[in-house]
Amino acid sequence: MARKLKEVADFLQARLIGDGDVSVTGIASVQSATPGDLVFIQDEKNLDSALQSRASAIIVGKFAADKTYSKPVLITDDPRLAFARAAHLICPKPARVPGVHPSAIVHAGAKLGSVTVDERVVIAEGAEIADGTWIGAGCVIGRDVFIGEHCELHPNVTIYAGTRLANRVIVHAGSVLGSDGFGYARDPKTGRYEKFPQVGRLEIEDDVEIGANSTIDRGALIVTRIRRGTKLDNLVHVGHNVQIGTNVVIAAQAGLSGSAVIEDNVVIGGQVGIADHVRIEDGAVLGAQSGIPSKKIIRGKGVLFWGTPARPIRAYLKELALLARLAKKE
Repeated sequence: MARKLKEVADFLQARLIGDGDVSVTGIASVQSATPGDLVFIQDEKNLDSALQSRASAIIVGKFAADKTYSKPVLITDDPRLAFARAAHLICPKPARVPGVHPSAIVHAGAKLGSVTVDERVVIAEGAEIADGTWIGAGCVIGRDVFIGEHCELHPNVTIYAGTRLANRVIVHAGSVLGSDGFGYARDPKTGRYEKFPQVGRLEIEDDVEIGANSTIDRGALIVTRIRRGTKLDNLVHVGHNVQIGTNVVIAAQAGLSGSAVIEDNVVIGGQVGIADHVRIEDGAVLGAQSGIPSKKIIRGKGVLFWGTPARPIRAYLKELALLARLAKKE
């Protein structure tokens, strides 16, 4: 969608230097840009390469505020964030036509608003899907599931009975929401494991995004909950009774065991393992492949933790340095 650069600047509340009548029709990296594209740079060292690119305009930081350039520039506090927002304006998602594909199976007791349901979808009795939501091909929506407005379910998502999704939730292909948690009671006489009841629910709040092939378990007796704005990468597992706060980000292949509590604004790196009943307090950062033992509390807003068991990175690096010195003495 063609947009005048002045329109983009007004949308971003950015300062425009140069011709505001230039049209931008797409977004790109500096290396791949063609005429009509908008690009961004975070650092002044990349300014020359952006100016020499084929892009029509550049989003830059305040380091570029006091000069004129061969291309129009938009001055913002955070170029990366501004570029992400501009992308929604210039390249909006295509509108989907509401309707139910003839091959879909929708129970007469389900309630559908103005939604788009693709081929081979199955929607069970009591399910309710609000306006503007898209259900991709092959999805299975269980009994009494609620899905709010403007959600996106990519192909082959399975949502178990009783799960609730609020508004603008995005679930990528192959994910499973609301399945039974991993809970058993062992009979000491026989050594056999008896399945512990998994009768709780899963509730997901507004603006959550869940990556492909992720799995999120329902609560055992209570609710597994993911709060507003949290983002999960691909291949993330969330166990039963887990509580995840607002604006948490979790990278690929991380695993959260039952009853873990992740407070607001936490960052969890790839392949992090979190044991049961762990609490990660507000704003902590867990580096990739960190391990958190059972019932451990991690606290320190903005502090990076690393290693197994995870500890502040300064302590971890000191330990590594000490081990290296000891190894040299042998």
